[in-house]
Amino acid sequence: QVQVLESGGGLVQAGGSLRLSCTASGRTFSRYNMGWFRQAPGKEREFVAARSWSGISISYADSVKGRFTISRDNAKNTVYLQMNILKPDDTAVYYCAADSSYYGDNQREYDYWGQGTQVTVSS
Repeated sequence: QVQVLESGGGLVQAGGSLRLSCTASGRTFSRYNMGWFRQAPGKEREFVAARSWSGISISYADSVKGRFTISRDNAKNTVYLQMNILKPDDTAVYYCAADSSYYGDNQREYDYWGQGTQVTVSS
């Protein structure tokens, strides 16, 4: 019943910024815990950031802490990933995930996934 869609990816120069958006259809979206993950070519998908629906619990991968921010705009039914000081190593397909009960960095626990948006950072 829940559909998750990411947008906002693109090509940027190292040091630049992008803001990814994640929208979802479903009556329980406002109470979902949300996560962002990414997958680079030839590598496994890895955790980026997570936010509980209330916002009281937020976590980031060490590789992005201090540069990325996860947030929510309930009025727009949208979750964001603000990415600053981007590095070539950030190049990947970024996925938004949602779950009604699980909060954290284990991708196997999330029930709903978007199809991804490409982020490419040039050096």
